[in-house]
Amino acid sequence: MFARCAACHSVEPGKNGVGPSLHAIVGKQSASQAGFTYSPALQGAKLTWDEQTLSAYLENPQAFVKGNKMAFAGIKDPEDVKDLTAFIKQYDAEGKKK
Repeated sequence: MFARCAACHSVEPGKNGVGPSLHAIVGKQSASQAGFTYSPALQGAKLTWDEQTLSAYLENPQAFVKGNKMAFAGIKDPEDVKDLTAFIKQYDAEGKKK
């Protein structure tokens, strides 16, 4: 599932691309990755990325945070969202698999 995200995102600490690094995103505040310029919409969203919030965002990013700049239609299958979240969560603070 992460292959769909890897064109823009990384799970490596501090490695931003077109999108911010998703390293240790679970539990972080939205728009908090250093070195990445977020849209005003995401900056103002004041979200905490837990599994529920990530699931809703990944299902339809534009509907969940109107005006964000992520050009992604979303993931409709809840199992795919769960798999993607599990993949992201498997990395430790240094960016290595737990």
